[in-house]
Amino acid sequence: MLNLAYPWVLLLALVPLLMRLGKRSGHSVDAPVLPVGHWLSDLPGVSRSGSRLAWWQALMLLLSWLLLVVAAARPQHVGEPVQMPVSGRDLLLAVDISPSMDEQDMVIQGRGINRLQAVKRVVDDFIQRRQGDRLGLLLFGTEPYIQAPLTFDLATVRTLLNESGIGMAGRATAIGDAIGLAVKRLRDRPQDQRVVILLTDGANTAGEITPDKATEIAKATGVRLYTIGIGAESMIQRGLLGSRQVNPSRDLDEALLQRMAEQTGGEYFRARSLPELELIYESIDRLEPIELEGKHYRPVTDLFVWPAAGAVGLWLLLQALKLIRLAGKRRPGALDERPQRRFGRG
Repeated sequence: MLNLAYPWVLLLALVPLLMRLGKRSGHSVDAPVLPVGHWLSDLPGVSRSGSRLAWWQALMLLLSWLLLVVAAARPQHVGEPVQMPVSGRDLLLAVDISPSMDEQDMVIQGRGINRLQAVKRVVDDFIQRRQGDRLGLLLFGTEPYIQAPLTFDLATVRTLLNESGIGMAGRATAIGDAIGLAVKRLRDRPQDQRVVILLTDGANTAGEITPDKATEIAKATGVRLYTIGIGAESMIQRGLLGSRQVNPSRDLDEALLQRMAEQTGGEYFRARSLPELELIYESIDRLEPIELEGKHYRPVTDLFVWPAAGAVGLWLLLQALKLIRLAGKRRPGALDERPQRRFGRG
């Protein structure tokens, strides 16, 4: 619906009427009216402001004034009530992008994809469901770094995740440093809302902080760790001498990931396939529900620019019409109304 932020400003619309009444009640002497182009009009001290406006000019000026008054009253469009989440989780996604995530042991529709592609596919849906949470994205390899700080802009988090590439953070896996950086980002947030979801396919092979030390810090800070170990347990590897069955997840340190989750009040999950990974994120949705409260707000759109633009447009049109009329009266060949001057004696 339409609304005025300052409705009392509309009283200014009466100003032209009051000025009109003031002129009628005052004593004034009519000045002589000279035709346009008269030779007396060019003399010093002769004012041209006494000419009366045509009715259409007065109407355009009045309309411009009324539009300015409406713009000053600040018209607004107030939308329908929208429910806003006022509390949720501060949830940081920590994703391993080391070269081992390029292992193509995930299958979708009969086609093999690598682990990072599977993560992007599943986590993208997970992010869309977390309306009301502040999400952040941490990528790690040899070094961890924050790709997206905690934000309600889930679309940006999704985009940055999809743009991440294998090996961007180095060739090793620094799980301890990743947890340490995540805790640093969450420690100033409200308690009971600090959650880290760490996904990796290997063991800690780099970093300055051990995973156990980082877990102690997370526990002391009140950060819950949900850890996910990704990777199939068996796959057929083809070579020059034939095919053989291998375990592509032989480097995964499940004991470490279990220990990290248990000590911080989180949970450990094992994702051997794409369907299992989807179920894991659905389980985390249930374990970490979004808290919504019944607060509403009405979106407001200011509309004052339209009447203001209309007032300026009418004023410019009036000035343009005045110039056109003046140019028409002064064009070459127009009748010169100045009397001829004679020079001579007496």
